[in-house]
Amino acid sequence: MSPKVLSLLALAAASPLAAQSAAPAAASTAPAQVASAEPTLDELRALTERYRDVNAALADGYVRDPGNTCETADMAGRDRADGAMGIHFAHMERLGITARPNPKVDGNGTHTDFRKPAVLIYEPQADGSLELVAVENLVFLKAWEDAGHAAPPTFLGHAYNRMVDDPNTEVDEAHHFAPHYDLHVWLYRENPKGMFTQFNPKASCEHHKAGGHH
Repeated sequence: MSPKVLSLLALAAASPLAAQSAAPAAASTAPAQVASAEPTLDELRALTERYRDVNAALADGYVRDPGNTCETADMAGRDRADGAMGIHFAHMERLGITARPNPKVDGNGTHTDFRKPAVLIYEPQADGSLELVAVENLVFLKAWEDAGHAAPPTFLGHAYNRMVDDPNTEVDEAHHFAPHYDLHVWLYRENPKGMFTQFNPKASCEHHKAGGHH
């Protein structure tokens, strides 16, 4: 199974969202405009820098894939030379997961704010530590369309990838998830294929010593 599926096994009850007090009417317009603006890559690095320490991610509610799978391109039926992603740490509330796989993982998540990414991706190191290499957001296609969107979400002009399994192949191109859109941002590892490409030839599962890997 992919790390996205296995992470459901550690799904805990979602914490209720903190109540937010309404801002004064006179000051509501400008802050809303600032909040809706897309952050730059430099801003994203500043906001996610603390997650280079994996313990900070765990403290903030990210769940490590219990199967400890390190995902490589050939697991998705792609050329092995495309490289790897790594080990996924998911924030279930932001993904909007509604149930365990039956048979696909499904949910109602439409979270696209990279200031608080839904997924963090780590590369195993030779000394057993984990190095943060990328962040990711994922939204379920049906939930996204039900919210009134005809086109996929975008970030800094880059459209999310449309992920739908092809039943005519042996592998599951959508990682055992219901149809969805996702986008990776390789903030902490240069990607010769592009900052927003799903897999990275410079990411590796070479030092992955436990759990599943291909």
